[in-house]
Amino acid sequence: MPDFEAFTGRARAAFSAARERISLKDGIGRLNRGAGPWRAVKWVAAIVAALVLLYYPIGMATFHKIDDNPDFGPGEVAAGQSRAVAQAAALIQREVADGHWIPNDPFFFPTAALDNMPNFQTGLFAALSRFAVELSDQLGRTRGSSQVDPDLEKAVGLLKYPGNVWIFNLSTSLMPTASSESQYLAARRALVSYNERLGTGKAVFERRADNLIATLDRIGNDMGSASALLDRRIEDGGGVIFDRTSDDVFYQTKGRLYGYYLILRELGHDFAPVIKDKELTSAWDQMLSSFRLAATLDPLMVSNCAPDAQVCPSHLAAQGFYLLRSRTQLQEVANILLK
Repeated sequence: MPDFEAFTGRARAAFSAARERISLKDGIGRLNRGAGPWRAVKWVAAIVAALVLLYYPIGMATFHKIDDNPDFGPGEVAAGQSRAVAQAAALIQREVADGHWIPNDPFFFPTAALDNMPNFQTGLFAALSRFAVELSDQLGRTRGSSQVDPDLEKAVGLLKYPGNVWIFNLSTSLMPTASSESQYLAARRALVSYNERLGTGKAVFERRADNLIATLDRIGNDMGSASALLDRRIEDGGGVIFDRTSDDVFYQTKGRLYGYYLILRELGHDFAPVIKDKELTSAWDQMLSSFRLAATLDPLMVSNCAPDAQVCPSHLAAQGFYLLRSRTQLQEVANILLK
């Protein structure tokens, strides 16, 4: 009998322990079932956060490209056409159609966080816009009082369109609007149309010395404005190594100089007889060499330290020096043309 009671006691104890284990397992199971949805939410949130953190850096690295290739050209140009006009059209094609126009990207594009590339593109198109005005006012007219070429007039208006307009401009309307890309590509079509008519003798491109002088003077004046902008930034921000504004000014100026270099190089071909007749070949080549050097400055990081700093360079001051040198040589060429 004692053995039987001991056996039943042990059985009751084992049963109680088993029941407690089952109860604990059920409780943990219920707890896990309750935590399942929250655990999934946490995982989804972590994945989304990781994607966001990777989205901008990877996207920026993928699309960032400051194309300052000094050897970029218009390709084959038909007889009678202008190489400078073809160059302008080729630059629009490269930056807008073949590449990626950055200045108007909305915030949800990773490229919206870039600043050097859009400033370079903005400066480049400022130079193209200035050249289009000279085409309309000087080069594409028999005389200043003659009728403006319709294609050139169209190109001027389209290239003046702001570069930061996306397909929606909520500050003016909730409806879709003309994007910067669409306007610039329309300007390219107008330039191509003008050049094609020029090749068939149905348009005018006056290769006269006075027209070239006027064009060089206008470009020189625009470079003077760029120089003043550099000077103001050096004065306001001099002595600062990490400056978010100085690199914007540097790359805007770089884009403008790059655009002028390529246009002037092709204008040298368009006006080759005038340059040869005035014995300007050497002076013209020196001017182009200075523009090329100014347009291809490419520091790893733009610093705006004091111009007389011992260690930290002033990239704005260096760029300003080459800009003024290019402008001085441009004015010398214009003065020789006057004689």
